[in-house]
Amino acid sequence: MTRGKFITLEGPEGSGKTTQANRLVARLKTLGREAMYVREPGGTPTGEAIRQILQYDKAGEPICPETEVLLFAASRAQLVRHVIIPALEKGTIVICDRFADSTTAYQGYGRGFAIDQMLAINQFAIDGAVPNLTLLLDVDVNLGFQRVAERHKASSGACDRIEREAKAFHEKVRNGYLELARQWPERVKIVNAQASADHVEQDIWRIVENVLH
Repeated sequence: MTRGKFITLEGPEGSGKTTQANRLVARLKTLGREAMYVREPGGTPTGEAIRQILQYDKAGEPICPETEVLLFAASRAQLVRHVIIPALEKGTIVICDRFADSTTAYQGYGRGFAIDQMLAINQFAIDGAVPNLTLLLDVDVNLGFQRVAERHKASSGACDRIEREAKAFHEKVRNGYLELARQWPERVKIVNAQASADHVEQDIWRIVENVLH
């Protein structure tokens, strides 16, 4: 059986990752391909419990930066071993809403941890499950947060713990992502996410088609 493809979507807040990940899964299924959506942190019962701690302050106490890094890695390790690798071995195309690059961008470039240290932690967590393709949905931080505000208004939601960080933090994250694209251009492909969702979807599909072929 042919091993499935592993595709991740990354980007700053409000870049449309979840929307585009779900659209991509739907398109693949329409074409008769076996595809599944997973998200980080989360995707397993353990991962979803960690997500509540990381995003919604479920533990009820401040999380120190080191704990944050390790919790993301723990959720990722569980997802890789229980969901991603088994699916790939069955030939499924796995579409992941955030993955290891998020830790490098947010905790490395954003929080200021050593990049080499973040890469080493990621490597330990993913056990060789490197994406075939990473789609970096790039968007201006101000526009991204306009979208976040609109989304929360529509759903009567509130900003999560990461979204509440200062603009300067999110600028560092965006710049970190762009640096990752410069370092690994064969894997990380930049998509202009400032366009309409339909336009972004078409740009993504042109890139994905090349990987699938």
